[in-house]
Amino acid sequence: MSATQPTENEQTALWNGPAGRAWVDAQELLDSMFKPFEDLLASAVSAGPGGRVLDIGCGTGATTLAAARLLGAKGRCVGIDISDPMIAAARARAEREGTPVSFLRADAQVHAFEPASFDMIISRFGVMFFEDPVRAFANLRRAASDNAELQFFAWRSAADNPFMTTAERAAAPLLPNLPARRPGAPGQFAFADAGRVSTILEESGWAEIDIQPIDIACTLPEKELVRYLTRLGPLGLVLQTADEQTRTQVIETVRAAFDPYVHGADVRYTAACWRVRARAVISAP
Repeated sequence: MSATQPTENEQTALWNGPAGRAWVDAQELLDSMFKPFEDLLASAVSAGPGGRVLDIGCGTGATTLAAARLLGAKGRCVGIDISDPMIAAARARAEREGTPVSFLRADAQVHAFEPASFDMIISRFGVMFFEDPVRAFANLRRAASDNAELQFFAWRSAADNPFMTTAERAAAPLLPNLPARRPGAPGQFAFADAGRVSTILEESGWAEIDIQPIDIACTLPEKELVRYLTRLGPLGLVLQTADEQTRTQVIETVRAAFDPYVHGADVRYTAACWRVRARAVISAP
């Protein structure tokens, strides 16, 4: 595995391969962990300017479905993601529960959305993976109706989120091929710099930009911790090709590193994020 972050084509391969499959397998766990963010976005949709909602990087569909349940028959909710396995899982969920919602397997950076077709654009950790974020948000701006609202959550820095990097930091001495994170590159912490995020949105045509830090208490069951740390993130990818002896040693080392977060039957941590809001304002002639 390369020691650099994936390019756009590599992102597509990643999320249609091992990373996408891992997220599908861990769907219930991840949705439970990130439920507070789903609830905040659902509240924003409920108070938003209209009933046509686009969910960027929708993954297995939790936030799209939450918005669709709120809006009911009066709404139109669309989720978009580059991952075939995750979109397939999202469609299956929607069909099982009978929720009226649409899912697109496409790249939001370049997809030809109908102009001015959405009143609100949301995302829960789905906008940090664009190769060209200005181009991507400009494309989303074209898809936004007059006065449409953009609202998303993105991770702050790795330093602000030690839980999210505990596994790779603990495993690094044992795995010299563990990929290094490159600041600003597409990936989990690409939007760590609020100034950069503001510039991206300004250059892509968004206005009334508001970026606020938000810290959310998250939990997962302790019994799921090993599955979480061995399937997801950079470590999860590397462990798929590790020999059994290395894998066992790494898991023991990494699991011990999470002890400070374990409180009885729960694992508790703080998710340090940005809550980003902007609006599609028509400039005066």
